[in-house]
Amino acid sequence: MKRHSIAALLLSTGLMGLAGVVAPASAAETQPSVVIVHGAFADGSDWAKVVALLQDKGVKVTAVQNPLDSLAGDVAAATRAIDNQPGKVVLVGHSWGGAVITEAGKDAKVASLVYVAAFAPDAGESVATLGETLPKAPGTDHITADASGWLSLPPADVAKYFAQDVPVKQANVMAATQGPIKATAFGEKVSVASWHQKPSWFVISQNDRMIAPDAQRAMAKRIGAKVTEVPSSHVPQQSRPADVAKVILDAVASVK
Repeated sequence: MKRHSIAALLLSTGLMGLAGVVAPASAAETQPSVVIVHGAFADGSDWAKVVALLQDKGVKVTAVQNPLDSLAGDVAAATRAIDNQPGKVVLVGHSWGGAVITEAGKDAKVASLVYVAAFAPDAGESVATLGETLPKAPGTDHITADASGWLSLPPADVAKYFAQDVPVKQANVMAATQGPIKATAFGEKVSVASWHQKPSWFVISQNDRMIAPDAQRAMAKRIGAKVTEVPSSHVPQQSRPADVAKVILDAVASVK
């Protein structure tokens, strides 16, 4: 079909406006993007403050909406987001999301990893087995399961253990919008630990009641991460967004 005929066809079907979707990426679009993988008992909106700060610096950001039904399902969601980026990616994971980025980070587009109050398992480990070897945090005793095996945190416990340093009204919204996670996901083992090959950063939450700070320090040391400690709850992206954004921007600036 001749070029003008293709254009006519696009016009006639109303698809001309979509032609830019498949256009070659510009030079600006090939700069490092940031893909954020949220944790359990949360969703992508948990990262709204950090997303806005990164966007203010001209960084392209995608916050993944994890199904939280399995490690494999969340890795697939993260991989789709990574593959939709025009160039290299800085992959960020919070809490459970750390296990997801550990596996999804094997993608060739991923240049570096940022763990935020997160799990960082090695190949052959699950979050459950990793947790058995690390100091325990008090908030884990308050996770509840429904009849179908989905786990969540009651609103009062979100405010007390998950996000104790954010306003109560905000913590209540977080509780209402939290994403329950399938209990079996915690038992799924990571097959590849990409932190062995990719540089990593780690934000440690000093007042974390969901993943003990000493557990975070042990994981950060094991993976050889560049460490930043912040005086926050389990959600520094909510209570210390500027600090978290600064770490991510450092990772972005390090991509060559």
